[in-house]
Amino acid sequence: MSCPLPAGFHALPLPIVQLSLAAVLKCGQSFRWSIFPLSSGTLPPSYPTHEYRLCLRDRLICLRQSPDTLYYKTVLPPRSTHTSSINDGETVKEETLAWIRDYFQLDVDLVYLYSDWSKRDPVFRTFRNRFEGIRMIRQDPWENLVSFICSSNNNISRITKMVTSLCEHFSPPLLSLPPPELYPELLASSLVSPPATPLSEPSLLRSSQQENIPQDDSLWTYHPFPSPAALASSSVASTLRSLGFGYRAEYVQKTAQMLHEAHPPNSKNVDGAEKWLKTLRSMPTDEAREVLLGFMGVGRKVADCVLLMSLDKKEVVPVDTHVYQIAMKHYGVSPSSKTKSKGKIPMTPKIYDQVNTKLAEVWGDYAGWAHSVLFTADLKSFSTYGLDAPEKMPTRSPSELLVGLPTPPMTPSPSPVKTSGKRKKSAVPVQGASGILDREISIDGGLQVDLGLSLAERVKKRRRVSTSR
Repeated sequence: MSCPLPAGFHALPLPIVQLSLAAVLKCGQSFRWSIFPLSSGTLPPSYPTHEYRLCLRDRLICLRQSPDTLYYKTVLPPRSTHTSSINDGETVKEETLAWIRDYFQLDVDLVYLYSDWSKRDPVFRTFRNRFEGIRMIRQDPWENLVSFICSSNNNISRITKMVTSLCEHFSPPLLSLPPPELYPELLASSLVSPPATPLSEPSLLRSSQQENIPQDDSLWTYHPFPSPAALASSSVASTLRSLGFGYRAEYVQKTAQMLHEAHPPNSKNVDGAEKWLKTLRSMPTDEAREVLLGFMGVGRKVADCVLLMSLDKKEVVPVDTHVYQIAMKHYGVSPSSKTKSKGKIPMTPKIYDQVNTKLAEVWGDYAGWAHSVLFTADLKSFSTYGLDAPEKMPTRSPSELLVGLPTPPMTPSPSPVKTSGKRKKSAVPVQGASGILDREISIDGGLQVDLGLSLAERVKKRRRVSTSR
């Protein structure tokens, strides 16, 4: 059954080997996408299973994906203050499509890159088919910078929660929207049922609070990411601390203040800081890195994440202890003397450069992209990703398990069971004619002992067997 075009959506032919939303939007690159399962049942293979939404400054982007098509829709705020041109349907469609192509960097042939990495690297080759469609997204540098300042000593779920709180407290809502409609033709035919719970993909989606998943059919309110000006005030830090940002609160506020003071909005209210950050894309990698390292809370790894994910530095491999372990295990990077002696993994500048250089040699110009595939493959939340769901074993009663089995005698024979001398496995419980499960275990020598006997009776039985031998 082919999937009809969802209402309000446009179709972009795009095979999943070029882009897998289920992986790319949940592997720790971006933290603001909300995800709506479209059914709690099994959908036909050609039907999208989820809808993904992201709030920009002027619109809400909605995406769905089938194996060969990316569906996209734009939702504008009800009382738009935009010029009349943006409300023209064709213009809106073209702008959203241009944003999608830029954000997902669809000009890069991912199939070619996977083939190249597989030729270069036998380790990558083992992950190629299971983790297809993982590419780097091209984020807004300001949002990317703040998100990864929040990533220090953190995990994806907590970063997602922090970024969501940041938007809700410092950015006015753009619009509210109910959950997506299901497939009316499938509901009418009873092929699928409405989602009983949002958590239909537990390997990727941990909890509704942590992963931006709506819990019910009420309206879902969307906030754009706040500007540097909105976070520059000194009072912001205390609010962020109350929201659980900890020591990162000052880092976010101070960085926003530095950018806002150096690059204030212009007369047209265009944020100068955000515009200036995009100019780092044209800088050499080393120079852009030095600029980023000048901000509060930005170390080498955070700077490299921003270089890779929003500033077009595709060769950069962000290195942490996790990536260092991968490099030692698979790519011949020697452990430091401290690692050998204490079992700890100190991330020194020398080690960082060593790992970065080695992985760049293995993977080439797009080393940062290749790194994201192996990084995703090693995430705990992706442990079952790309694997066929195991068939559920039916739950059966003991009597059902006995169908076709012979009925055992009421009392075990006192004669010993001769074996080849190897220890036998524990006997499978079976049900006797009396309806009571006979419980037997085997011991060295092949003797089977009935646990229903008393200790004295079992001792006597063993003596009789020994005598008969």
